[in-house]
This record gives sequence, structure tokens and C-alpha cells, in this order.
Amino acid sequence: MSTREDLLRAAADYLGRRPNATQDEIASAVGVSRATLHRHFAGRSALMTALEELAIAEMSEVLATVRLHEGPADEALRRLVTACEPISPYLALLYSQSQEDPDTCIEVWSEIDSTITELFLRGQQDGVFRPELPAAWLTETFYSLVAATDWSIRAGRVAARDGTRLITDLLLNGVKQ
Repeated sequence: MSTREDLLRAAADYLGRRPNATQDEIASAVGVSRATLHRHFAGRSALMTALEELAIAEMSEVLATVRLHEGPADEALRRLVTACEPISPYLALLYSQSQEDPDTCIEVWSEIDSTITELFLRGQQDGVFRPELPAAWLTETFYSLVAATDWSIRAGRVAARDGTRLITDLLLNGVKQ
């Protein structure tokens, strides 16, 4: 592992598949000794905090670049899904972790959630998205589909090249033929 960020990316990838892994298992999976992992992160809590901080930085960058307020809401949603593909391991991990204790959501994540929820609200107001579906629920659905797609790709049930299309198709068209 050459950098702390590389270590975090590898840990996110592994923890996305094995969220309850021990520090020893994480170290082994990412190719470093437990001592090296401990030098960077003095325990699981420090590792999870660092992963959350990196995910927040990555997601904030995504939101700054995808211009959710520009163009039709469905096109903005496609841009969002596409931009989230490289950080899907973080989102999958943090989504699964947030289900364990939903009351620990930090303020920055609430702001990120609000930004995505505003996209769904705009789409509903513009007649692009169904108005009877709560926008906050659509935001949760977005995260869950990103996480499920990441897990399916890792398990070999879905080709990586199809991930973005599958998420956007399901969000925009549902499962009805």
C-alpha cells in the first residue's frame, strides 16, 4: 500500500463485503500488517471515521461537479449515478453502517442527503418524477441501489459496465414493462 488513501480505498472495498471484519482480517485483506494498519488508524473506530471523512470528501466533490440544479432532473440523476460509480464501495459501506445506528448521522451527510432530496423534489415539481413517492425515500432508494449494485458487481451477478445503466433504469422506469 503506497498511501493512506490507497489503504482506505482497499479497506472500504473489503469492508463493503465484510462489514464485521476484524482489524487483523482487514489488514490481511488490504495487504499490510496489523501494525501498519494500526499506525494509520489506531483501531476500528479511527478507520471508520477516516472512511467516512473520505466518503464525505468524495461525495461532496461529486455533488460539486455534477450540477444537479442544471437541466432536466432525469438527466441530472443520470449524471449523479455515473459520478457515484467510482465511489460506490464507500457508499455501500457507509449505507450498510448507517443502518446499524441511523441516529449517528453527521451533519455533512444530512446536507448531502438534502441536496439529493432536492433533486427528487425538483423532478417531482417539474413532472419528471412521480409525486406520490416521498423524495426522502427516493434518496434512500438511490443509496440502496448504489450499494446493492456494488455488492452485485463484486459477487459477479452483474457486469461492472452495466451498473450505472441498471441503477438509472430502475430509478427512472421501475420494474414494470
